[in-house]
Amino acid sequence: MPHTDNVLLSTSGVTRRSTEGDRTLLSPTDFTLCEGDRVVIAGPAGSGKSVFMRTLALLDRLDGGVVAWRHAPVGHHDIPAFRRRVSYIAQRPAMIDGSVEDNLRYPFSLKVYRDLAFRHEATIGLVAAAGRGADFLGKPAGDLSGGEAQITALIRVLQLDPEVLLLDEPTAALDPASTRDIEALIDTWLEGGSGRAAIWISHNDAQAQRVGRRHLFMNGGVLRESVEASPR
Repeated sequence: MPHTDNVLLSTSGVTRRSTEGDRTLLSPTDFTLCEGDRVVIAGPAGSGKSVFMRTLALLDRLDGGVVAWRHAPVGHHDIPAFRRRVSYIAQRPAMIDGSVEDNLRYPFSLKVYRDLAFRHEATIGLVAAAGRGADFLGKPAGDLSGGEAQITALIRVLQLDPEVLLLDEPTAALDPASTRDIEALIDTWLEGGSGRAAIWISHNDAQAQRVGRRHLFMNGGVLRESVEASPR
């Protein structure tokens, strides 16, 4: 059982149904994420993995149950502050018009982040850690490959210093070298703060062993614990 002082994110009986209400997308699910957790979720396509991640991020409505942050249920008015702590990165992230740097600066124009400032040198460091040169910042967003868009989305989130990353196949469109760069970047981020945690969706067994210490499996909207990996 997790130590209650270390619990970051938890759910109690959360459920999701299709828009028409005729299909269960996520069966009643209890889940706990603690400080330092490195969780990997596997399962067949269409099994509910992304549905569960979006539910954790409160990006979609709940049909039942509660999402809590440090044991406190997250209400409607708490969601902006909650999303500063819990960041979801989709497999196909959205980009705004302009350059990569415009996309990285964009969050700082939002009310919830106006107490923060874009730090160019720190961002260059993240870009370098992701295996890209400083000229990457000037690349037009419309010219980015799927993998480059994923890299941009990850850097855009990491510079905001969340406590939890929800990663929906973040390396699916990357070559092996770039994949390892991203894994290293996330590992460095996790090691940089004692209270941080991450959940990955991955279909790659080798990657799951590299990045995960706790393994879950989802099928038919039902989440269960799988074999737990040893720390690297």
